[in-house]
Amino acid sequence: MIAVLRVLFKFDSYTYLEPFGTTKAGKRSCEGAVLSLCAVTLFCVFLFSFLVFLRYQIYYGYPLQTYLEYPIIITQDVILLLFILRFSGHMKRALFYAVILGGGWYMLTLRKWIIDLAMNLCTLISAASKLAQLRCLWQTKDSGQVSALTWSMSAYTCATRIVTTVMTTNDLAVLIRFVTMLILNIWVTATILHYRKTKKTD
Repeated sequence: MIAVLRVLFKFDSYTYLEPFGTTKAGKRSCEGAVLSLCAVTLFCVFLFSFLVFLRYQIYYGYPLQTYLEYPIIITQDVILLLFILRFSGHMKRALFYAVILGGGWYMLTLRKWIIDLAMNLCTLISAASKLAQLRCLWQTKDSGQVSALTWSMSAYTCATRIVTTVMTTNDLAVLIRFVTMLILNIWVTATILHYRKTKKTD
């Protein structure tokens, strides 16, 4: 379960546990409790950010090629969410989360300002997750659990999306999102490579 969450969030699972204990035994004892309380909520927040982006694109009638990968990503994340609920013992809450996400999907387009605000908040959430990863790397000075290839691919995806957005919709909010993500993805990749190189030198 922990390994799955590390892959999903690209976080070291102990990052959130530092304030709760000073020994490895203490960390292990509270690790499951902390993950069971926050992992599902965190994942739903990230999933909803993808839903916001997809809804935004559909609302403004943008071409399918500008968001084609998002239905696939969302489907994959829904399946992963079900696994997280199953293994964290919260499967009974699946309907609750489905209602929340479904209701959010509907409410996003009740007013134009709602979808625009949600899009900006979606960018802030994504940026916060990457800044959290940077903070984790700076604190541990160890990039062994993080894939530079994954982050570099994310940077490449953002770069291509900037080009396609400029060529198709030229939407400022979308451009701000992808430019921000590109900068942070490059920053994380460079940090991973830096600490990997430092570790080899030592």
